[in-house]
Parts: sequence; C-alpha cells; structure tokens
Amino acid sequence: MQQLSEPVTIRPIKTEADYEDALAKLDGMIGRVEPGTPDGNRYELLASLVEAYSEANYPIEPSNDPIAMIEFVLEVRGLTRKDLQPFIGTRQRVWDIMEKRRRLTLPMIRCLAKGLNIPTDVLVQEYE
Repeated sequence: MQQLSEPVTIRPIKTEADYEDALAKLDGMIGRVEPGTPDGNRYELLASLVEAYSEANYPIEPSNDPIAMIEFVLEVRGLTRKDLQPFIGTRQRVWDIMEKRRRLTLPMIRCLAKGLNIPTDVLVQEYE
C-alpha cells in the first residue's frame, strides 16, 4: 500500500458539510492505507467519527417489515439488491425474497444480521 501524499486532518464532525467532507476523505483513503500505520489509524479514527455522526443524525428507524428494513439499509448504504446475493443466494432467490414471494430463512436472517448489521429482532418479524 502506498502512503498518502498529504496527511488527513481530522476534526469533529458537527455539520452536514463536515460530514460530507469526512466521507470524501474516507473515500480517498480506501485502498491506500494499511491498518496499524499512522495513515491507517487516521482512517479508523475518521471512520469512527463518521459512524457516530451517522448514527446520531441518520438513525435507522425500526420497522416491523423485515423486507422494508432491508430496502432501507440498501438505500442508506448505496447498495443494490445484487449486494444481497452473498447473504441470500442467487439473483432469483434475492428477487423472490425482496418481492415477498419467498420467506427469509433462519440462515439468511443470520447472514443479513451479521453482514448488514440489521437487528435480528427486525428480521424475524412476520410480514405479508
């Protein structure tokens, strides 16, 4: 990995502009830093600040519909249904689940909970 040409300045995230700036800095650091190095430590610290701001300002609202929650998480994280394949299975299976033609199975629920950090109590809810 190469070292960053300029050190990244880290400061508290207090506004939406600070948040957007921090996200841009993180994006520029991806793949360019190694854990345990000064740049890697700055990356981890900045990621923690972004996560804290995100959780405080964009909380994931609980939903009784697990499919709606999965859709919400995809939207917030800029993911697509294709990104669900490692957790659910084939493209067809993902489509069936998301269109509510099939039910989530326990292994799918476990994978989604771990991989997307969605609370299991939401994923196990009954849905139409």
